[in-house]
Amino acid sequence: MSKRIDVHNLNVYYGDFLAVNDVSMTVEPRSITAFIGPSGCGKSTFLRTLNRMHEVIPGGRVEGQVLLDDEDLYAPGVDPVAVRRTVGMVFQRPNPFPTMSIGDNVVAGLRLNGVKDKKVLAEKTEQSLRGANLWNEVKDRLDKPGAGLSGGQQQRLCIARAIAVSPDVLLMDEPCSALDPISTLAIEDLMLELKKDYTIVIVTHNMQQAARVADRTAFFNLEATGKPGMLVEMNDTQKMFSNPDQRATEDYISGRFG
Repeated sequence: MSKRIDVHNLNVYYGDFLAVNDVSMTVEPRSITAFIGPSGCGKSTFLRTLNRMHEVIPGGRVEGQVLLDDEDLYAPGVDPVAVRRTVGMVFQRPNPFPTMSIGDNVVAGLRLNGVKDKKVLAEKTEQSLRGANLWNEVKDRLDKPGAGLSGGQQQRLCIARAIAVSPDVLLMDEPCSALDPISTLAIEDLMLELKKDYTIVIVTHNMQQAARVADRTAFFNLEATGKPGMLVEMNDTQKMFSNPDQRATEDYISGRFG
């Protein structure tokens, strides 16, 4: 598990509109990388290119390379569905499947992949819920609806569902924006635990969150509304928040704009 991501000269389009311009970066394995920047600068769009979710959007396409341990995710013949198994995603708002129980939510991806053995599914349910630090809270009500959990529990359920299929990378698009501070802390603690086994990339508008959990931070910006987003700077988080190389990064982090 846990793979390195190398992005080379990636341009991301919606139809003819260039949304993100010429991004190159490396994301190290077993680490947390945070994307920060003002709204509309392409952070989430770029994040979705890392597991080929961007092309689900009509007109969505990319130019350039995304390498996962030297394998080009956009090479001809690569199955996007297989990519999304390898690179899991947790979205901004918790989205457990409303008609499914807690247990069924966790193993939905495994069942989709053809796993039918009840013992295997039961073991994976417990393992994934323990991995998401949720097992003790739900072990006695696995047959109850996932939608009946609190917001923070639902988000951890979605993380359990994502890790149940044994991905190498976890992408998280503002995973705490809809949560209260206590639930946010639980998710942050979980991220720090999960990075022992996974490569994690998060988008966040919370500067303190990036400073608390990320090993490296990337700052995205755009020149003006309607212009493409771009990567301004990427570095170790401590340096980014104490002595960034670019004035725009310092202005954003200190709250002078954005």
